[in-house]
Amino acid sequence: MATATRRTTAAADWRALGTSVRLVTTDPALLDSCNLLLARHLAEVDAACSRFRQDSELVALDQARGRPVRVSPLLAEALAVALRAAAATDGAVDPTVGSAIGALGYDRDFRLIQDDGRPIRLTVRPVPGWRAVTLDRATDTVTVPAGVRLDLGATAKAWAADKAAARLAEAAGCGVLVSLGGDTAVAGEPPAGGWRVRVQDATGPVDETPAPGTYATVSIRSGGLATSGTTSRRWRRGAHDLHHIVDPYTGLPAETPWRTVSVAAATCADANAAGTAALVKGAGAQRWLAGLGLPARLVANDGTVVTTPGWPPSAPAWSGPEAAA
Repeated sequence: MATATRRTTAAADWRALGTSVRLVTTDPALLDSCNLLLARHLAEVDAACSRFRQDSELVALDQARGRPVRVSPLLAEALAVALRAAAATDGAVDPTVGSAIGALGYDRDFRLIQDDGRPIRLTVRPVPGWRAVTLDRATDTVTVPAGVRLDLGATAKAWAADKAAARLAEAAGCGVLVSLGGDTAVAGEPPAGGWRVRVQDATGPVDETPAPGTYATVSIRSGGLATSGTTSRRWRRGAHDLHHIVDPYTGLPAETPWRTVSVAAATCADANAAGTAALVKGAGAQRWLAGLGLPARLVANDGTVVTTPGWPPSAPAWSGPEAAA
C-alpha cells in the first residue's frame, strides 16, 4: 500500500439520500471506481430505509399492522443500529418518532418542505418508545406495533457512512473518507496528518469557509465525526418555528440550549447518536458526553463554544480536500 499524502487525495461531491455526499480517497486513480461502489451502496440503503419512498422496506412496515415481517439483512442491520442508539442514549434518540415528525410537517424530502402560514396545534405526546419494536436478528424479523411509524433519520446516514467507508477501503486498499450530510466516517490508511474535517454551525459547501467563529477544523485518523444541530433543517408552520430534532419525551422539537453539537467516536453512528442525544438532553449534555469519554464541541444558541476533554485543537490551514461535518 502506498503511503498517502495530502497531495494525493482526490474528492467527489454529489447528492443522495436527500443530502450531500462527499467521497475522498488517498489514491486519485481509484476515486471513480469507489464512487460507483458508493452510489450502489447508497441506492440500496435508500430502498431499504427511506421514509419518503412509498416502495421502501421501511414504509412497507407501516402496512404490517403489528404482524412480524421478514426484512432484508440491510434493513435489519439499520434497525439494530437505531435500537442500539436508543438504548445507549436512554431513549433520547428513538426510531419511533416517525409519526411525531410527520405531524410537524417533515413528511417529505426536506428540499420539498416550504414554510406554511396555516396554523398548527402542537400537542405534547410522548412517542411510543423503542422498546415497543422487536427485532430478531437470527431471522431478520421485525415487529412494529400497529400505528407506530419508524424514522431512521437519526442513525441511518451515519451508519451508511461507516459501512461505506469500511467497504470501500477494503475493496480499494487505500484510505477513504465518506461524508453524508456531514456525518463523516473514515477507514483505511489516513493521509499524512490525518483526515481534516471542518465542523460548522451552519450547513454549507465544503469549499466555502464559514464566517469566523462558527467553525473549527480538526484532524481524525479513524472512526467518525458528526455534527447534529437545530439550525440547518428548520421550517415554519403558522406561528411556530420548527426543527427536525424531536424530543421523544414530548413528540415536539427539542427545546435545547445548543444549536450544534459535534462529537468524535469510534464510529460515525456512535458520534451522531451522541450528538443528537446531547441536543435532547439539553443543559446536562456536556457532563453526559464527558462521562462517556467522548470528545465533543458544543455551540450554545448565543454562540458560546464549550468542549469536553479530548476534543482536538484546530488543525492548521491547508488547501487540500477536506470534509464538512
